[in-house]
Amino acid sequence: MDKKKILIIDDEADLTRLIKLNLEGTGKYTVRAENNGLHGLIAAKEFNPNIIFLDIMMPDVDGGDICCQLENDSKTKDIPVVFLTGVAKQSEIKEGMGTIGGHSFLAKPVSLRSLIDCIEKTSKA
Repeated sequence: MDKKKILIIDDEADLTRLIKLNLEGTGKYTVRAENNGLHGLIAAKEFNPNIIFLDIMMPDVDGGDICCQLENDSKTKDIPVVFLTGVAKQSEIKEGMGTIGGHSFLAKPVSLRSLIDCIEKTSKA
């Protein structure tokens, strides 16, 4: 069975390192983490992930702008993007407001179970 490829674009290096470690620890995923938005755009084209977890608020490029660029590129337009955010609350997801700009989101801090559930439900084949 091929491992699903996960790309995480988030400026919090400790968070991306922890997510990478935990997801790869399951043996089901290959994870690439980028802590810079522009590097994340390049990585999306090179790595061709099954899903991208994207922080909304980053210092170099806004996550919404990155998402727009991904959607407008023929190489990346079909890759599902799930926003990671510290701005929204977990209760908002439970109340059915779990989308931002038509994309799902996960509230930080995010559990390993939530990440895996999201990957299995959202990622491209």
